[in-house]
Amino acid sequence: MPKVFVTGHRGMVGSALVRIFQSQRPTWSLLLTGREELDLLNQSSVDEFIKSEKPDIIINAAARVGGIHANSTYPAEFIHQNLVSNSNLIHSAWVHGVNRFLNLGSSCIYPCNSKQPIKEEYLLTGTLEKTNEAYALAKIAGLEMCRHYRSQYGVLFHSAMPTNLYGTGDNYHKENSHVLPALIRRFHEAKESSVAEISIWGTGKPRRELMHVDDLATGVLFLLGCDSPPDWVNLGTGVDHTIQEIANMVKETVGFSGEIKNDTSKPDGMPLKRLDVTKAKQLGWEARIPLEEGIVSAYSDFLNSLEAGTARL
Repeated sequence: MPKVFVTGHRGMVGSALVRIFQSQRPTWSLLLTGREELDLLNQSSVDEFIKSEKPDIIINAAARVGGIHANSTYPAEFIHQNLVSNSNLIHSAWVHGVNRFLNLGSSCIYPCNSKQPIKEEYLLTGTLEKTNEAYALAKIAGLEMCRHYRSQYGVLFHSAMPTNLYGTGDNYHKENSHVLPALIRRFHEAKESSVAEISIWGTGKPRRELMHVDDLATGVLFLLGCDSPPDWVNLGTGVDHTIQEIANMVKETVGFSGEIKNDTSKPDGMPLKRLDVTKAKQLGWEARIPLEEGIVSAYSDFLNSLEAGTARL
């Protein structure tokens, strides 16, 4: 019965991991601790915690995250907090003989002008998106630490690269949320206020790949079952949709009866960003939740969290 330490267990990703472990690996002992009990930015605290608790597996789902506004406004905090927490965890895991460390990266740390779809080997082959640079550099350092510790010391430290995620426990903040939760909140509030139309940024033509966080959880569980996984592997759907298509799906799910207008004075952003998931499929894993089904589930969770007063607004 392994003892598994999940960092960031209260976040969207961490809580999805806890759910799947509890349902599919009920004999596993989960080690869960919040930031008020363990400061991941404090090396001595992290070191003492891992030394005393002796986890067999660490899954690093903790990170300082945010959208374009947050990344642009607080780059110092994004690079510092993510660099330090990753370094503390990875090094202490090695020092105290943790059997396995699975680190979570992000598709947004690939070069901004990558060929499409994005293969694992495209990492560090080009410049990063400027608004996301501080976060990306810190997350890349985490991946590279795992790779080098694995290479030098023979430890099973590896990483997963999820695509854009959404689902249960998402962040619906007006400025710091990502595209799908932002659309869910805006269409819901527009419906409640009976407004006639909603505007979305740009032409609506850019394409985005979105994956439900429960699919990511199955991917992480799958990778934990691999004896010799790649240093990092993309976890995504391999399917993308235009922003306009996504907006229409949200509109239908929410039941908004007004019109969608395109504000072409606003930028489109990257025209295309989709992961190549060939390697994951060759290993034996693929995402299962279609976007239409996932949006219905996400909106239901949004409504439930509003009613319970737990929505991250």
